[in-house]
Amino acid sequence: MVLSSKQIESVLALPDKKRFDHFVKVVADVQEIWGLYQGGWALAATNDGVTVFPLWPAKDYAQLCAVSEWEGYEPRLITLAELMEDLFPKLKKMGCYLGYFFKPAGKGMTPSVDELNMVIDSELPEY
Repeated sequence: MVLSSKQIESVLALPDKKRFDHFVKVVADVQEIWGLYQGGWALAATNDGVTVFPLWPAKDYAQLCAVSEWEGYEPRLITLAELMEDLFPKLKKMGCYLGYFFKPAGKGMTPSVDELNMVIDSELPEY
């Protein structure tokens, strides 16, 4: 998926809930998701110290966040099947949250694995 700079700016300007809805629709449609990787996945934490695994709906958004503590990380594709069948169970077991659609200057929402799994599952029949 090739995104224009105008499209990226528009989506990043959306309020969290609308950006989350966009995230779910895109992921269900293209059946892929992106993380940042450099010898291991980029991770973050909530204010109370819970580990967060950040995810983006397109490579371009992930690339924008490869700054500061994630400098040198590269976007890495995760198929939706890999996410749901492999990563979701591992992350749930670790007690991780998922960070959807972080922005370069801020974090996104952090749903639980079960919450994101349920939302994506309910959206898949639409595509």
